[in-house]
Amino acid sequence: MSDVNPTTALILVDHGSRFQGANDMLLDVVEMVKRLSGLERVYPAHMELAEPSIRQAFEQAVGAGATAVVVHPYFLSPGRHSTTDIPRMVEEAAKAFPGVEHCVTAPLGVHAKIGEVVLERAGVPVARATAHP
Repeated sequence: MSDVNPTTALILVDHGSRFQGANDMLLDVVEMVKRLSGLERVYPAHMELAEPSIRQAFEQAVGAGATAVVVHPYFLSPGRHSTTDIPRMVEEAAKAFPGVEHCVTAPLGVHAKIGEVVLERAGVPVARATAHP
């Protein structure tokens, strides 16, 4: 995303929880992504059970001047929520803003850095000199 248009917004969507601590973790990830990317428009959204909803985050992004919205399902694997429910909710939200480009990315999936995080959490050192190609 090095050549991202400055009017592009990124929305990170998790499942949402009745447990506020779980919802707050997404806020931490949003702040981390802002710092790492330099993007100003990075927003949290919850698929259900908590706010902001996908619709609310989409409205906030466009209200802040976004002309393109990239929605990333903050899920590990492609399941019903990340492949069907979230894209449907994004399409519904986008109907109110016909001039705004939008897309939904794949979920996190399999990536060398995910393996590194698993090993770190398990307290197991990475065995090779470089963990990613």
